[in-house]
Amino acid sequence: MWTYKTPGVPDELFMTAEEVPGPTKEEIRVLTVSKARVKEGFRVTDVGCGTGSITVEIALQVGPSGRVFAIDENEEAVKVTKENVKKFNVQDRVEVILGRAPEVMRDLPTMDAIIVGGSSFLKEVLKTSKEKLKEGGRIVINAITLDTAYEALRELERLGFREIDVVMVFVAKGRFVGGRVMMMARNPVTIISATKFG
Repeated sequence: MWTYKTPGVPDELFMTAEEVPGPTKEEIRVLTVSKARVKEGFRVTDVGCGTGSITVEIALQVGPSGRVFAIDENEEAVKVTKENVKKFNVQDRVEVILGRAPEVMRDLPTMDAIIVGGSSFLKEVLKTSKEKLKEGGRIVINAITLDTAYEALRELERLGFREIDVVMVFVAKGRFVGGRVMMMARNPVTIISATKFG
């Protein structure tokens, strides 16, 4: 199992399901945790948790004194996330919730950070995130499509978030083929992060 404090659990250690996208690739998870500026004792929400790979990474960072709320409206995603949470022994600090993110988030306490990995209601999720984040809290959005990235940027600006940072990440992983290493490209991901002030 993963016994390190640093993020970057190998992808193959996570349980998956055919009906659930993910896990979020290792390199993207590392950058996401970094951009969220997570530390021990933090309260963090993972919106659109999918297989729970980011939930697990964040739970390892916040430690037993922190709390992670993983939300997904897909029953299978919630099931797989719970399996991964148990596998990595972080169930003492993770609550996995089945439901539509904006409504679920309204009942949660104030957050130090919110990760948005997927949502059909992006504008509504970002508006609710602004309400639920503490002053100086961080939001990180992982956008697979340019449309999502554009919508997120416009909405973050409209909501008055500051320190907006945009990074498009291109990763290629080596695969051994016939005794040689061939680099296989993964889909680029746009990581948008920002801070709530005011």
